[in-house]
Amino acid sequence: MSSKLSAANLQVSSPDEVRNVVLIGNAGSGKTSLFEQLLKARVDGYRGEKDDPERLAQLYVASFLNDSVVVNLLDAPGHPDFVGELRAGIRAADAAIFVVSAADGIDGMAQALWEECEYAKIPRIIALTKLDAGHADFDASVAAAQAAFGDTVLPTHVPTLAANGEIAGNIGLLSLQEHDYSGGTVKNLPVQATDSHVERYRGPLVEGVIQEAEDEALMERLFAEEEISSEELLDALMRAVSTGNLYPLVPVSSLSGVGVEELLRLIEHGFPTPSSHPNPEVDDLDGNPQPLPKTDPNAPLVAQVIRTTTDPFAGRLSMVRIFSGTLRVDDTVHVAGRHPEGDELHHSHDAEERVGGLQAAVGVELKPRTSAIAGEIVLIPKLNSAETGDTISSKDKPVVVGRWTLPDPLLPLAVKAATRNDEDKFSGALQRLAVEDSTVRVDRSSGDQLVIWTTGQAHADLLLNRLNDRYGVKVEQEELRIPLRETFIGKASAEGRHVKQSGGHGQYAKANIEVEPLPRGEGFKFVDKVVGGAVPRQFIPSVEKGVRSALEKGVIAGYPMVDVQVTLYDGKAHSVDSSDMAFQLAGQLAIKEAAKPAVTALLEPIDLVTVTVGEEYLGPVMTDLSGRRGQLLGTDSVNRKAVIRALVPQLELSRYAIDLRGIAHGSGTFTREFHGYELLPAHLVDQFLKKD
Repeated sequence: MSSKLSAANLQVSSPDEVRNVVLIGNAGSGKTSLFEQLLKARVDGYRGEKDDPERLAQLYVASFLNDSVVVNLLDAPGHPDFVGELRAGIRAADAAIFVVSAADGIDGMAQALWEECEYAKIPRIIALTKLDAGHADFDASVAAAQAAFGDTVLPTHVPTLAANGEIAGNIGLLSLQEHDYSGGTVKNLPVQATDSHVERYRGPLVEGVIQEAEDEALMERLFAEEEISSEELLDALMRAVSTGNLYPLVPVSSLSGVGVEELLRLIEHGFPTPSSHPNPEVDDLDGNPQPLPKTDPNAPLVAQVIRTTTDPFAGRLSMVRIFSGTLRVDDTVHVAGRHPEGDELHHSHDAEERVGGLQAAVGVELKPRTSAIAGEIVLIPKLNSAETGDTISSKDKPVVVGRWTLPDPLLPLAVKAATRNDEDKFSGALQRLAVEDSTVRVDRSSGDQLVIWTTGQAHADLLLNRLNDRYGVKVEQEELRIPLRETFIGKASAEGRHVKQSGGHGQYAKANIEVEPLPRGEGFKFVDKVVGGAVPRQFIPSVEKGVRSALEKGVIAGYPMVDVQVTLYDGKAHSVDSSDMAFQLAGQLAIKEAAKPAVTALLEPIDLVTVTVGEEYLGPVMTDLSGRRGQLLGTDSVNRKAVIRALVPQLELSRYAIDLRGIAHGSGTFTREFHGYELLPAHLVDQFLKKD
C-alpha cells in the first residue's frame, strides 16, 4: 500500500493513483450484486446497501482503497429507460466492467450496451456471472460473447467447480495458478494438471495478448517458440487491456465473490489512469473550440457535473468528475450550462459560485475533503446553479465541456395537478426534476394539456413517484390529446349576418365570403374583393379578425382550422349600427355557416419515423409499422443494423417507445420528427366527432 494514500479519506496526490470504473450490464445480470461484492472485498465492515427503489434508476458511486490505488466504482443503471444515466457514468469513468449473465445469454439489450461502450472507446473487462445456473455453460457463453463482441474477447481465467456444481474458484490462464475461494479466503495454488479448459483457451490467449499488446520482441520470441514467463505475459496483458485492444473475460460469482480479486487486480494494473484516458472536448463561453484539458492538478480547473440529486430540505448535491486542475473548498468557480433554445425546463446559464464544501465517497459514506485533483470524482453540496451536465471551471478561464449525447424522450405522459394546491407546487417541482434529469421534457402545445416526455414507462413511473414522494405533488394522468387540425376540402360560400336591435344603437353587419382549400402547409390567406364600398374599408380588417378567431377555435370539433383561403367579396353595413365588433361576429358566423360536413374534414399530424433495429427484427418492425397505418419509405443496412423510414400518424405513436422495445427485445431505437398533416380516415373522424 502506498504511503501517500489513506483509507480514512482516500486523498490522492497524483491522477495516476486513481482508477475510475463503471459497471455496465443488463438489469438482472448480477451487476449490482457484483458491485456489492467488490465493496465487501475492500471496505471493512461493509454489509451492503439497503434496498432503494431509485438505486436501479440512477448512477451510484462508491470508492475504496485497492492496494496502491483509489478505485471510484460507478454502478450504472441497466434499464434502457435510463441510458442517459449510463452515458453519464461512461463520461465519468475511464474504463468499464461489462457484466454478462451466462444464464441469460447476450440479447439485443446487451449488444446495445456494448455499442455504448464502443462509441465511447473505453477499455473493458467482461465479468461472466451466473455460471452456477443449471443451464449455464462456460464454453457456450465464451462463444456467444466472441460472436457478439468480437474475437478480441478472450478468457483470462476459467472456472473451477466444487462437488455440488457451484463455482469454487478459477484458474489464471497466464499465471497457471488456481484461485480457490471455497474456504472463505482466497488461496493461490499452482495448477497441478491442466484441464481441457486450460488447454483450449491458453494458446489463443497468449497469442492474442502478445498481438494486441503490439510487442514485436515478444512476437518474435513466440514465433521462435521461446519460453515466455507468466510475468511477461501478464505485463503484456495489462498493456493490451489499457489500450482497449483486448477484452479479458473473467468468470465471477456475484453471490460468493469468486473472481473479485482477479477483477481488482485487472482494475489496478490493466485499466488506464485518468492521465492516459483522453478528456472530453471543451469550448469557450462563445462556443469556440479550446485545447483539450490536461489531466494536471496544476492546470486550470475543468470539471463536469455527472449527476445531480435534489432534496427539498438538503438542497442540491452534485457528483463531479474533475478533468483538469484542483478544486478547493472556498474557491469561487464558474458554472456554465448550455441547452437548445425552446426547452421549457432547461435553460442556458452562467454563474459564479463559491464552493462551500467538498465530499468524497469512502466506501458508501461521504467524508469531508478540503481539495480534490484532476482525475477524481467528488461531490459538492449546495451548488445552487449547477445542473446535470454543467461545467465547473476556473472563473479566470471559464469553459464549457461538451455534454454526452442524451436519449430523446419519446414516450408522452399527459398529466394535470390533482388539486389547486398541487397546481401551485407543480411548476416548481418540475423545475427541480429537470435539474437532475436532463432527459425530461415538457410540452404545453396541445391546448391546455401538459405533456411530460419521458424515455419509457419506467422513467415515467419514476418521475411520478418523485413528484409525489419527494415534492408532495399529486398528479392525475389524462388521455393524450393529439393535436388534430380542421380544414376545407371543397369550395363553399356563406353569409355571416349579425343584426340586432334592442333600443338605442343596434348591431348590424353582413359579410359574404367564399372559402376554398389551400395546399397542405400553406396556412391561411385572406383576400379582399369587396367593390363599391359594400363593406366599408375600416371594417374589412374586422371581418378578417373574426374569421381568424373562428378558425383558431375550430368549427367541426374544436381544433384549429388550417390551409384555407377566405375571400370577402360582398357585405352590407349600416351608417349607425355597424361596428368593429359587429363585423368580427359576422366573420365568425360566415365561417361557421360555410363549414358544412360535405366540404370540411379533420387532419391528423404525421411524423417521419426512423427505426434502427437488428436485422433479425426487420420483418416484425415493418409489419408493425404497416399496422399503424404507416407509409414505408425504404430501408437501409448500416453496421449490421436495419434502418427503416416511414411516415406514421401521431395517433399511432403514443406507446411506440414501449411497443418497439418489446418487438426488438430491448434493442430497437427510433427518432421522430413532424412531417405534416394528412386527412384523417373517415371511420376515425366519426370517433373524434363523438368525443367532442
